[in-house]
Amino acid sequence: MRFLIVTHAIHKSVENKIFSYEPYVREMNLWGKYVKNIKIVSPVSQESISSIESSYTHKNIILSKVPKFNILNTYDILKTTFKIPVICIQIFKGMLWADHIHLRCPGNIALLGCFIQVLFPFKPKTIKYAGNWDPDSKQPLSYRVQKKILANTFLTRNCKVLVYGEWPNQSKNIIPFFTASYTVNEIESIHKKGLSKRIHFIYVGSFSEGKQPLLSVKTIENLIKNGYDVQLDMYGNGQKFIEVKNYIAKKSLEKNIVLHGNQTKEIVKEAFKKSHFLIFISKSEGWPKVVAEAMFWKCLPICSNVSCVSYMLNDGKRGTVLNSNSNACQVENAIIEYLKDETLYQKKVMNAQKWSQKYTLDTFEHEIKKMINIE
Repeated sequence: MRFLIVTHAIHKSVENKIFSYEPYVREMNLWGKYVKNIKIVSPVSQESISSIESSYTHKNIILSKVPKFNILNTYDILKTTFKIPVICIQIFKGMLWADHIHLRCPGNIALLGCFIQVLFPFKPKTIKYAGNWDPDSKQPLSYRVQKKILANTFLTRNCKVLVYGEWPNQSKNIIPFFTASYTVNEIESIHKKGLSKRIHFIYVGSFSEGKQPLLSVKTIENLIKNGYDVQLDMYGNGQKFIEVKNYIAKKSLEKNIVLHGNQTKEIVKEAFKKSHFLIFISKSEGWPKVVAEAMFWKCLPICSNVSCVSYMLNDGKRGTVLNSNSNACQVENAIIEYLKDETLYQKKVMNAQKWSQKYTLDTFEHEIKKMINIE
């Protein structure tokens, strides 16, 4: 089978190996196990490999480079008018070549792919929509356009659109799906995490405005002021990193809050194992894998009600679901509820772990085989 991937994910080619963002590559390696040849249409970077990138394991991969583009201002729009024809030609040629078309949405490259796939109604397709499928959420126009095209069974035929969560009144194209991070063999016994000593918190994600990392810092600051012995370990990087770092220094919080930057999957896994709570009050999510990962290791999530988070946490039975506009005091109060009632904490931790450990990479791989009709 010739398998085409159309994605906005940045790829890098080094010493005959192709690298990209590790969680994405980990998933695509599972798809690749069941196809003979892969072609990737994506932007390509010449930068060095980072700690959060890994390589494809497939031996027969063609990387078809296309330029990145955006339409944030007039100058970008002007440049984009010259780039789009080049990208469309590459996507069209890839779809002609492929036996199976796989789009990674949402994204600017995938937006063009959504239009071009209409010309191939008889070719089987899978589309991984890694964003928020909630019909009531406010999203950019390009995201809404992609969702409309993908849900339309006349425009998008012979296709399975994999979305996070279960939503009412969906077309037959739309299939609830999930993302996994760990195998069955990685499941291990985690000691009971009591709340009588120092309480460990973790933040994992990009340091962006939408992920609100400073809110996690201010929550810990409030807990310290109220006499709680707490520590926050933060993993990730981004445009808000310096702002967060400066705030920690200004408030003399270095003994309680540690910035680790981007780290490997194994380092973050060990951090989850020793942490009591995940604080993740994001304004936008697809399938928040860090939430599922935290639950896997008995780390209770304190999260915002975006995308399928309420579904994942069973409306609060496997953690706490807050409004994404919650302030530090509201997040703190949610945490204190558990610090005053360890029985409640332990009950939800067990509920969370039991649910999360059903969604392993083994189960994920089994579902992928069905998606590309391999039994």
